[in-house]
Amino acid sequence: MKVTEHLKQAAGKTLFSVEILPPLKGKSIQSIYDILDPIMEFKPSFVDVTYHREEYVYKKRENGLLEKFSMRKRPGTVGICAAIINHYKVDTVPHIICGGFSREETENALIDLNFLGIDNALLLRGDAIKSEAAFEPHPFGHLYALDLVSQVVNMNKGIYLDEELRDVAPSNFCIGVAGYPEKHFEAPNLKSDLKFLKAKIDAGAEYIVTQMFFDNKKYFEFVEKCKEAGINVPIIPGLKPLTGSKQCTSLPKIFHVDIPEDLEEAISQCKSEKDVKQVGMEWCINQSKELMKAGAPCLHYYTMGNAENTIRIAKELF
Repeated sequence: MKVTEHLKQAAGKTLFSVEILPPLKGKSIQSIYDILDPIMEFKPSFVDVTYHREEYVYKKRENGLLEKFSMRKRPGTVGICAAIINHYKVDTVPHIICGGFSREETENALIDLNFLGIDNALLLRGDAIKSEAAFEPHPFGHLYALDLVSQVVNMNKGIYLDEELRDVAPSNFCIGVAGYPEKHFEAPNLKSDLKFLKAKIDAGAEYIVTQMFFDNKKYFEFVEKCKEAGINVPIIPGLKPLTGSKQCTSLPKIFHVDIPEDLEEAISQCKSEKDVKQVGMEWCINQSKELMKAGAPCLHYYTMGNAENTIRIAKELF
């Protein structure tokens, strides 16, 4: 079932969903089941599975020179989505990214997803890898998420990259895209960021999932600004509890989000990491309750490979 169909059938009730990471290469699917088994008690409407591009490593050769190798540390998004559907009978939302993939590789992944009956996809540009000063697209890939949206919309119309194909079957993907309540870090301002977001909606995206945030006011303001810009699709808030004191500095650096003064002050007064975790959980639970009361269509939790935090929150809310 499509994400938009889940939201429509909920008839105003706030749904619950999670995002997971594929395990590192060499790990088994059991590592995913270990995360999801306890979460399934709370009946998530769908499970997002992130997609990961290649990274580069340098290995020393016998002559002492370094050789550059390309590798993907977390492959398997398509297979994991299939396994989750088969194991739990729950809908999945694979992420599809621009970085590291050609248009043909993207099409092939989408064809596999379509064959599996997966009818959702969250389309993202993706981030630069460590070896890049700024994001660099694949030579035969997409530079922007908007281009990726257009490719999937074309597939939904039966238009594939090979223009000579005849009697093709169109795909039927429900397209999600990312939104940034505190603006994308590369955008000069929020107004400019919303312009690009609206372009993706106008091109065919059907819902938005936000970057994590810790101040609900920023989400509510973002929703209003989207409406003013003519964006009228569901906007799902993405949430993550703070679980360690170092995250007060690491999360703003990695995800370009602000930590509210009250939250940072409460954490600075904690005497142990256990206390920090409790403060972070209580903050996220209160965030969630306020969002539910305000009628958020779904609460989407970034598990970051850790089920414990999401389970504690779900017990309080769902």
